[in-house]
Amino acid sequence: MQEEIDLYYEDAQENMEKAMSHLQRELSKVRTGKASPAMFDSLLVDYYGSPTPLKQVASIGTLDARTLTIQPWEKSMLEPIERSIFQANLGVTPQNDGQIIRVVMPMLTEERRRDLVKQVKKYGEDAKITVRNARRDMMDFLKKAVKDGYPEDAGKREEEKTQKLTDSYGKKIDEVLTVKEKDIMTV
Repeated sequence: MQEEIDLYYEDAQENMEKAMSHLQRELSKVRTGKASPAMFDSLLVDYYGSPTPLKQVASIGTLDARTLTIQPWEKSMLEPIERSIFQANLGVTPQNDGQIIRVVMPMLTEERRRDLVKQVKKYGEDAKITVRNARRDMMDFLKKAVKDGYPEDAGKREEEKTQKLTDSYGKKIDEVLTVKEKDIMTV
């Protein structure tokens, strides 16, 4: 019975960790007014008829704090990359000079910054919901185990252990959100 509980606990911990890494991936896509190659991580480019990640057809670099450069491996890819950036609706305008594509990040308005903070908080709440769901599943499993003969005091210890884990992930999520919010609101 203890092995099952340990496996369930590990599963809950793994689900909480996945929620955390998903949150960090989502936050890396949120623009903060600074140039970050991560904003193009999910961008697909039409490469000879098949959608291909931008990273596989070009190198992405930062020229300065607000400018990204995209250097395609083949010159013929300039137009499809430019088209993909427009279609992705990222709020940026690519500038094609025939050799490379420059993407200048526009300055964020105060209203846009507040909207981004709301979006970030929504991502954080989604992650917290996932963490709480993993906790709930573990608690339900523990209650069922106690009904099936698992010692009640051991069940309480496992519940406390699960609650501590949940609290630690909730705190981590809050810390990540605070850092991102500060990053967005900094002019």
